Amino acid sequence: MTHIRKFFKKPQEVPVDVFFEKILYDKKFGYYSTCNPFGKNGDFVTAPSICSLFGEMIAIWIISYWQSLKKPDIFNLVELGPGNGILTKKLISTFKKFPNFYKCTNFYLYEKSIKLKNIQKKELAGEKVIWLNNFKKINKGRVLFIGNEFFDAIPVKQFKRMKGKLYEKFIKINKDFSIQFILKKASVQNAREIRKYKTFRNSKFFEFPQFGIAELKKIADKINLLDGGVMLIDYGYLRQINRSSLQSVKNHKKNNIFDHLGAADVTSLVNFKFLRDYFEFKKLKTCKIVTQSTFLKKTGILNRAEILSKNMNFREKSKLFLSLQRILDYKFMGEIFKVIFVHNTKIKIPIGFD
Repeated sequence: MTHIRKFFKKPQEVPVDVFFEKILYDKKFGYYSTCNPFGKNGDFVTAPSICSLFGEMIAIWIISYWQSLKKPDIFNLVELGPGNGILTKKLISTFKKFPNFYKCTNFYLYEKSIKLKNIQKKELAGEKVIWLNNFKKINKGRVLFIGNEFFDAIPVKQFKRMKGKLYEKFIKINKDFSIQFILKKASVQNAREIRKYKTFRNSKFFEFPQFGIAELKKIADKINLLDGGVMLIDYGYLRQINRSSLQSVKNHKKNNIFDHLGAADVTSLVNFKFLRDYFEFKKLKTCKIVTQSTFLKKTGILNRAEILSKNMNFREKSKLFLSLQRILDYKFMGEIFKVIFVHNTKIKIPIGFD
């Protein structure tokens, strides 16, 4: 709580998403502007760092998708929020084993944080990658967007229905800079926007990703313009949970969301039912939403692990299968992480979603 004055200079009432957008992305003091959140010395780890086979399976899936498009000569691959660059590095190292694909592909990284860009540039030194602030440079060829834990880091609005009226949750910063949640009547504009989506019609409490929708629109518009798709992997839910999903971690442990502001990660669960709803609203085709475990198993991760393990000693095998457990088991990431693929192309249902 002591850091609140860095972000807000005077008492005020701020919507939940605007508050955490400031905390996470403020250019001077924001979490993603000042911290390296990844790895043992950071606050959390992601699947590409836990198990190298995660990235390899994504790479093979991408190549399979390119083949289903009849191997276009120009193929644009955009990673959304590439974090520490580990996934991109694994993708490219795998792609180099398929020279025809590698030659046809432009590699783009869509990153907001200057600090994370610098981390990515060190990790990917010498690779043919281009960093983007928007998608205007991508103007020909097919396009595929990939996002692993991208939308969970985009702050959400929170709304509550009481006696038929809609209220938005705000964070009130008091004169002594203490903080409390309050409810205010939702704006006419917000109410009108929410009514567009069937996901929220009967919900008494729900999270609405207004900042996320701005990103979804850019992605959907580019897919509709050039043809292609988007695959998103994130932790989230399909059935409405009717509660706040805001959560914070610091040093790999749960943290009160108002503690260590600007020095701890704050995320929310991704509403995959809404993602499907939104993309259908944009006239795109959505494959069956599957769990991370289902997707990776269907793409052959266990078979690949068996092949690799034949040339490993006991310690290496143990490390491999423990890492697989973390990304596949329902007690860890296997079930809570979901995978959605959306496209506008005439192709067979891609592997992993059949």
